[in-house]
Amino acid sequence: MAQLRMAADEYRKKVGQGNRGMAFETAINHTNQMYAYQNIALINKRSTPVKVTRSKGTKVVSGYFENKSTVDYDGVYRGHSIVFEAKSLSGKSFPLNNVADHQYDYLDQAQKHGARSFLLIEFRDTREVFLLPYVTLKHYKSKADAGGRKSIPLEDFEIHAYGVEQGRGVRVDYLAAVERWMKG
Repeated sequence: MAQLRMAADEYRKKVGQGNRGMAFETAINHTNQMYAYQNIALINKRSTPVKVTRSKGTKVVSGYFENKSTVDYDGVYRGHSIVFEAKSLSGKSFPLNNVADHQYDYLDQAQKHGARSFLLIEFRDTREVFLLPYVTLKHYKSKADAGGRKSIPLEDFEIHAYGVEQGRGVRVDYLAAVERWMKG
């Protein structure tokens, strides 16, 4: 475990501030590859739609984001549709404005259609990862919209979210948290 943390710290130093969520995304992508390899689940990284305006051979020279993205990941696990957004942050609270309105809408619609919708949130300072079900996120967003607190403190994650641990040969075994949530 200590070696894994040291490797993650080294990677974060190399990645730098501009791509601070890349180490977390890389870990999730590796987890998804292992889930597919072990025939546990099929989870895909969704790309942001880009309109290419100029190319040179196979190289894109210029372009723009055609549409807003929905969420980072979607797929299927044990017959259930899964959609989630991944966030990595420093500090000890999760600002609700880290999720764009169109992402709230997408998570809400997916939930209404039977998907398991959630956020995976990495608190880099404490090296903790949590699965926050969309219904819980929606509760906090409703309170914020009514004038309440605009963030979720780390302590609330420890009560209302599911801790994500290392397991099945991966650093971010979030499906173990999904299983606990589904049994919940």
